[in-house]
Amino acid sequence: MAARSQELAAIVSTRYGGAAERLWTEAATGGDLARRIQQLPGFGKQKAQIFVALLAKQAGVRPEGWQAAAGAYAQEGYRSVADVVDADSLARVREFKQQQKVAAKAAAT
Repeated sequence: MAARSQELAAIVSTRYGGAAERLWTEAATGGDLARRIQQLPGFGKQKAQIFVALLAKQAGVRPEGWQAAAGAYAQEGYRSVADVVDADSLARVREFKQQQKVAAKAAAT
């Protein structure tokens, strides 16, 4: 974990001049934003989609095409951490995740 944190800090320092917000403020499109996030250590496609949705829903960062880049996480509702703003929304996200697990298990059988 420490190595990943050091790698992340190095990327922010070298690519973004130490200003992490440049990662999203300079993204030309939603796809560009997702690509930039996926270049960070520990961020695959799904985490990048969630982060794009979080930036859009909670910070108003909405470059053109952010919905497509965020995939299902751009939808309204309580799907991920991008939708958590309080204890109630956290409970709703957990409920949604449980429903998804039950549905996946049912589909597998």
